[in-house]
This record gives sequence, C-alpha cells and structure tokens, in this order.
Amino acid sequence: MKAMKVILLASMFGVALLSPGQTRLADAPTANAAKYISKKPGALPDQTVNARNIEGLAQRLVSEKNLPGLAMAIVQDGQVISVKGYGVTDSQNGTPVMPYTVFRLASLSKGFAGTLSGQLVEEGAMNWDSPIINQLPAFKLKDFASGTTVTVRDVLSHRVGLRDHTYDGALAGDQPYALIAERLSDAPITCSPGDCYGYQNIAYSLIGDLTFAATGDFYPQQVEKRIFTPLGMSNASYGLDGLMGSASWAKPHVRGKGGWLPVAPNENYYKVPPAAGVNASAQDMAQWLRAQMGHRPDVLSKEVLNQVHTPQVATPGEIRSSGWRGERLNNAYYGLGWRVMNYSGRTMIFHGGAVRGFRGLIAFLPEQDIGIVVLWNSESAMPSGLMPTFMDAALGLPQRNWLGLEELGPVSDEVGAD
Repeated sequence: MKAMKVILLASMFGVALLSPGQTRLADAPTANAAKYISKKPGALPDQTVNARNIEGLAQRLVSEKNLPGLAMAIVQDGQVISVKGYGVTDSQNGTPVMPYTVFRLASLSKGFAGTLSGQLVEEGAMNWDSPIINQLPAFKLKDFASGTTVTVRDVLSHRVGLRDHTYDGALAGDQPYALIAERLSDAPITCSPGDCYGYQNIAYSLIGDLTFAATGDFYPQQVEKRIFTPLGMSNASYGLDGLMGSASWAKPHVRGKGGWLPVAPNENYYKVPPAAGVNASAQDMAQWLRAQMGHRPDVLSKEVLNQVHTPQVATPGEIRSSGWRGERLNNAYYGLGWRVMNYSGRTMIFHGGAVRGFRGLIAFLPEQDIGIVVLWNSESAMPSGLMPTFMDAALGLPQRNWLGLEELGPVSDEVGAD
C-alpha cells in the first residue's frame, strides 16, 4: 500500500480517524456517513417565509447592483419551495430570466461526474479503488510507478498528485483535451497519488474516458440516460450546442466601461464535460438538489450518495478565504465531486463554479434537509452571498450582511435551529 499522510477528519462527519496503518480514507469505517442523507430529529420549521425574504434580496441584488440576471431554487424536505428567475438573459435585449432559463454550470458539473461514477460502481462496471490504468492502459504520470496506482477515487477527489489546475492554461488556449491529457505524463508531480489535494479539470475529466471504457458509451449520453432523464431535468444538456439550442438561455456577461456586456460563450471548458460541461436551469437544479438530498432513491441510492458525500481529503484553503468561508467554516474537505464542509457546526455539501461570464453555487445541509442553488450570468461575486444569508437565517445564526446591500433588515420572521 502506498503511504498517505494521516488526515484527521472531525467526528461530526461520521468518519473514523485514520490509524497509522491505514493509507486511504476509503479504508476507514464509513457506517456513520449515511447521516449525510438522513434527516436529523428536530429539523427546521418550514422555511417558506425565509425563502420569500431571500427572493426579495435576490431581486434587490439584481436591481440595485445592476446585475444582468440570476436564477435561484430552494428545496426543503424534498419539496421545491422556491424557483424563480430575476433580471435578464441579455443586458442588450431585456429578455427576462425564467425558472427554465439555462445557465452554464461550470464546476458544478463535477457533482454529476462523481454521482455517475457511483452508479457505475454500484453496477459493478467501475471500481472506486482499482487503478485506472486497468481500463486506460495509455494513462501515465511523470513517475511511471505512481501512475499505475491512481484510482477512480483519486481522480474524483483531486488526489492525482498534480499541481492545482494542471494544464488549464492549455485548455484555455484552445488545445484539444485528448492531446492535453497525453501531456499529463510530463506534468510536475507534487506528491504520490492519494496523498495530497490538487484541484484539477484535465485529470478530473479522465472520468469521461473511464465511462466510455466501462460502458462503451460517451460520458454525456450516460449522464443524460442515468441522471437528466429520470430526474426530469428536461432543460439540462452538455456543451455549447446544448446551451445555445435551449429555448431560453442566459448569455455570459463581462465587465465593460458601460457596465455588464454580453459576450459569446467560450467553448474551451466544454471540452472537459465531466469537469465543466453541464448546462441547466434552476428548475433542473431543484430536481438535482432533491436527488442529492436523498429524495429520489429510485434514481440515486443511499449508498451512492453516501459514497460521493464522504470526505476524502482535507482542503484547508477553503477556510482561509474572506467572507462567509472565513467566518462560517470550521473545516472543509473534498468528497467525490462535492465539497464537504462544517458550516457553523453543521455538515454542508457544497460546490461552486465559475467560467467566463457565468457563476454558480449549490449547497445543502443534509441533517436539516434544506438546500439552495444560485446561478447567474455575470462575473460578479455578490450573488454568492445569497447562500450564507439563507443558511444563517434558516439556522438562527447572527445576521451578517453577506450581500453588500444597504439596510438589509430582518431576513426572516421564521427561523429555527436544530
């Protein structure tokens, strides 16, 4: 077994601490990790009032900060209690954002890759801990021996051993994914696979190659067949054609001298579908939230969710930043396509995404059975404050103005803590 630094995972995550003889988090007992998808006694009261207040703040944010558009969905106890659009899809024509308006998800796409992999593992077509070289014999790292030990679990938890964002610049430079992936054999290695965290897009997208090797079908088609269609995500798609072929889609906006300017969507990160290829509406993402929160066991089993939501590697950089991360997060980890965080004492499953002209985030509290997704078509950081504003109100935490709006006022008249 290859050596791995001992990762101390807080007991609140329900994962036993690794003993010196254990080399992978996967070897640690995970029986208690099922609580990620189970509702804790003493759950929150109905959050309808809170949702209405957050809707008002979303509208104010778009209006007062002159943002192009935004869409948001909120789910509690398996029910969609809010799904709305705000602002416009294009600042030059004024077409309104609707609940079915499609946005580019960027790295929120990674959760789909982890979940699809879980489905394939459940069927026996893939294995979390078998070396990927068994299905991808051409795969190599600079250190040949290390390359032979990389597993599906390593790929999905960003533990391949490479530097952060290896070769993302080549992707932005319009080089084909297949050629860039071959160059991983020349990429600098920072640690042995499984021993450290380094966020990836190119290496992460090896999951697409593994999916084809396991099923004989292309990755986007497998996600559509196994996730989009059964969950009723009728507007979800992959790629630039999928985005622009939507009945309503939000154009990306960048800052210009006169404010936010619409630009043509950039195709580069669509070349790595598992890492950043999904397009979806707030309506679609409400259904995705329901499924990830355990309310569609006919599509996503408890075991699949337990696996993808289990912490794999510590990501302390997530708690060193400013804003809500610095103030609300006690610790943070990466699972399999998802971040697993301690938000003021509560487990939170989270991911953010960013690509030119688009931003988004998804977050839910498994024990409290409540979640939110926010998508917007500009590079502003302001809408990210809607998530902690909502979570704070839901949990009865002290109010903080995460949005930068004047005279925020009471966020909710009906809050509760577990």
